[in-house]
Amino acid sequence: MRYDGIMDEYEAAFRSTGRRVGKHDAEREAHIAAIAAALSAGHRPTDVAGWSPWTDANVRKMARRKGVPPASKGERREPAD
Repeated sequence: MRYDGIMDEYEAAFRSTGRRVGKHDAEREAHIAAIAAALSAGHRPTDVAGWSPWTDANVRKMARRKGVPPASKGERREPAD
């Protein structure tokens, strides 16, 4: 079996994948930052989950990790129209 050029192909594919993964990570972080900003601006997690690929529970978890506090029981937000 010959291996001429296989390592070159593998390394090229690996470099390409690494760039895509890096771009994906950056886009994901930007999306999470937008979610945190929307929640900080007063939007409900259920509404934000409606335009994001995540569930409202995931949106809440991401917001907590970004430092957005949960709304207290007395501060329930009205649904966005």
